[in-house]
Amino acid sequence: MLPKAVIFDLDGVITQTALVHEEAWKEMFDEYLRLRQERDGEPFKEFRKPQDYLEYVDGKPRYEGVRSFLESRGIKLSYGSPEDKPEEETICGLGNKKNKKFLQVLEQDKPKVYESTVEFIKKLKEKGVRIGVASSSKSCKPILESAGLMHLFETRVDGVVSAELGLTGKPEGDIFTTAARNIDSEPRESVVVEDAVSGVQAGRNGGFGLVLGIARRGNEEELAREGADIVITDFSQINLEAVEDWFRRKPLPLLSSWEKPEDAAEDQITALEKEGKILINSCHKRSGQKALLGKEKVIFFLDYDGTLTPIVERPDMAQISSRMREVTEELSRKYPVAIVSGRMRQDVQNLVGIKGLFYAGSHGFDIKGPDFEIIQPKAEEVIPLIEKAIEKLRSQLANIEGVIIEEKKFSVAAHYRLVKNKDEVDKVKEAVNSIVSASSDDLRLLSGKKVFEILPNMEWDKGKAIRWIIDSMKVDWENTSIIYIGDDTTDEYAFSAIRTRGTGILVSDREKNSLAHFRLDSPEQVKELFERIIKN
Repeated sequence: MLPKAVIFDLDGVITQTALVHEEAWKEMFDEYLRLRQERDGEPFKEFRKPQDYLEYVDGKPRYEGVRSFLESRGIKLSYGSPEDKPEEETICGLGNKKNKKFLQVLEQDKPKVYESTVEFIKKLKEKGVRIGVASSSKSCKPILESAGLMHLFETRVDGVVSAELGLTGKPEGDIFTTAARNIDSEPRESVVVEDAVSGVQAGRNGGFGLVLGIARRGNEEELAREGADIVITDFSQINLEAVEDWFRRKPLPLLSSWEKPEDAAEDQITALEKEGKILINSCHKRSGQKALLGKEKVIFFLDYDGTLTPIVERPDMAQISSRMREVTEELSRKYPVAIVSGRMRQDVQNLVGIKGLFYAGSHGFDIKGPDFEIIQPKAEEVIPLIEKAIEKLRSQLANIEGVIIEEKKFSVAAHYRLVKNKDEVDKVKEAVNSIVSASSDDLRLLSGKKVFEILPNMEWDKGKAIRWIIDSMKVDWENTSIIYIGDDTTDEYAFSAIRTRGTGILVSDREKNSLAHFRLDSPEQVKELFERIIKN
């Protein structure tokens, strides 16, 4: 099972222009620091290669790199404007001066490329995998054109495109998720390839199914620590079969592997690791007990339907049992607990009925905790669109017996579990697809267990809701065990967001591909896990 798309960073991954960038940064900064020494009497503290490059500018948008390095030297400048001339003493002016130096080098010599990367891209394309490039650099297009590689990529999201679309730079995943969706692929079914720390962080924050780090500077452990699932030093060390095996991975039974170490991956990847060719992130090799309880602090995030209650024919029939409520409440006395559901926040809060928890409803658009609450601001803007979608669904599906329209303010779901005729299920699918297609990209479609759901088309999901809650709690990711338990397709966003800094647990009575680390068979086993943890 190959990924649907692979999104490549440029410098250090495809082209060998990272060293040229590094030298251009050094020339620009050293010239400016000497100016301040001569003019203002400040001590000269040169731009160090590669330390300052890696720490302050590598992988970041250009102006952010300028700001970050200057702050390390205690220098504050006005931001200025992207139109500033290279001679102007602003963040943008210095950034433009650096770019001018880089382009001067590029005009003299064609950029060198990593041939093994280009060959790997060609093999992926032969297999039908879609290819994109995403880079912070505004020079991405001229670099690819100069190298004769532009034809390999179906989409390009670089510094120029980011500025036009107002995308947030690395370590946020915006440029990668935008590139994936430009070629009709969801991040969780795609790969990000990066050589910079900020880049692997962006791949993880974007919820990608595989974050592949390339350690060109011997920084394998650092890339793994910051979010890479697999680390190589060159594409000659990995093959398509290893990538396929990664996407075939199935969560291990949690209770039976409570104290047993997890297999690193399928045989192909394990063999490559034994040969010393790749590094697998250690988070993928922990026993269940160590994964869940191996850190100083623990936080639980729980889905509701299919996790705390069995899946039932009608949403209004999903009632939490008294014993499940008791053990969940006991768990919350020991550890922070959040409920993250596709249901409306107030509805799931009433159903669970436990005070002091965090509740995130509508896939995280509406969040309320003991001390704070947030409604995703842009979601409010599309409520009228959702209301129109509800009207259309009710009109178009009125004659289909068994279909249930669930209104959720920020989304609408069409449940078809009780629809017996396959042709009528197809009509439900056609109806939701037509509504989404006619929305001018304002709406998107999620498919779950016997349900189609229409939501606002924005970079927000259960994974981002979890990150928001954790950041609001000022939680230290490194010393905290983040656990997410869920059963549905929408929960894969959460599994991917916490994968290398937490533990995902899929609730399913059968083996299946998932980004979760472990599997529980049923809500009954979820209850058993809670009881085990409470007694621990």
